[in-house]
Amino acid sequence: MKKRSILTAVCLLSAIGAFAQGNGMAGITEATGMVTSYFDPATKLIYAIGAVVGLIGGVKVYSKFSSGDPDTSKTAASWFGACIFLIVAATILRSFFL
Repeated sequence: MKKRSILTAVCLLSAIGAFAQGNGMAGITEATGMVTSYFDPATKLIYAIGAVVGLIGGVKVYSKFSSGDPDTSKTAASWFGACIFLIVAATILRSFFL
């Protein structure tokens, strides 16, 4: 009796799994569409963050340059590198996933 109930449960679960496969593919397709729809706003947001970081970096470098700090070129290179990284990372992610 126990074997029969276990066999019935296994058959029932496999039948349910077979019917659910069609809905799983539709769900994956819908999720992919939702994720790719977020890339345009996210890319624009990263560009805006890069612009703000660039402005802040420009002010920091100008203040160091005005005060005569000898470390100005290192600071300018690090801020410039951060801005370039943000722009390139956003562009590469967009082209990789879309």
